[in-house]
Amino acid sequence: MARKPEPKPALVCGGQETAPGRRSRYEVPVSRLPTGSRLSMPVVVVNGKHPGPTVWLSGAIHGDELNGVEVVRQVLPRIDQRTLRGAIIAVPVVNVFGFVEQSRYLPDGRDLNRSFPGSPRGSMASQLAALFMKEVVMQSDLGIDLHTAAAHRTNIPQVRANFDDAETLQLARAFGAPYLIDARLRDGSVRAAATKLGIKVLLYEAGEIHRFDGPAIETGVNGVLRVLEAMEMGTWDTPAVTPPTEIRFTRWVRARRAGLMRLDVELGDRVEKGDVVGMISDTLGNRAARITASTSGHVIALNQNPLVTQGEALIHLAD
Repeated sequence: MARKPEPKPALVCGGQETAPGRRSRYEVPVSRLPTGSRLSMPVVVVNGKHPGPTVWLSGAIHGDELNGVEVVRQVLPRIDQRTLRGAIIAVPVVNVFGFVEQSRYLPDGRDLNRSFPGSPRGSMASQLAALFMKEVVMQSDLGIDLHTAAAHRTNIPQVRANFDDAETLQLARAFGAPYLIDARLRDGSVRAAATKLGIKVLLYEAGEIHRFDGPAIETGVNGVLRVLEAMEMGTWDTPAVTPPTEIRFTRWVRARRAGLMRLDVELGDRVEKGDVVGMISDTLGNRAARITASTSGHVIALNQNPLVTQGEALIHLAD
């Protein structure tokens, strides 16, 4: 007689159980404010009725990066726990402190994405990192971490991943962002901490801080669903995409002098080494200096602040 398969277990997050075929919303306690009020991290667990992998979705690890929050909000209604194979742990806002303050950082001035894997007895950032690792990362097979560019910059939609891992590369291609970049691991990042545990991570970058970018959000939503489909967790109706431009080398063009900058290129443009891509001059338009491309490549990020200092990053080129 064939052995009856084991029933799919409940998924436990924040001390709360979500049974198979169910969806739950939790508030995972993080800390208390000086007023004594509790501050919590919102988590949605979608535990599919059928067995399969577990994927985490995270937004706002940097509290001022809002596109990822909206990507998670739009993905969740598309997931049906009755047909889903596997589970999704969705955290639209990881850095709840920075999100409330509209800041990249935590109140102690630390960057959460340089604080992983963290420690329950460390700094505020370290404690939050440890909590996220325990409740979310360590329960997952894959993470999709959603970001935007830093202050004064904007990024073209791009996925950053480890090209040396064949499965990760396959999933990164399935995402369908216009650009796919072989990106090194940064010490203290959630991607580095998860990778050390054997958990695969895709990093999506698109848009700018403090803004909802409609096309970037749409690319992110469709990309997440394509990855879930590639992992055989379900089927979704998403637009067909062309293969991404795959990049192994990137370089920033930097300002050789301080002044007011004018750029003559846009995201997605192709430039050749030596091309004039803008000008820097003083406030009267004197002492103008050309900005030239230091390598050939596609423009994947731009500095949007016209007031620049010597050595400041201006244009990110991917070759």
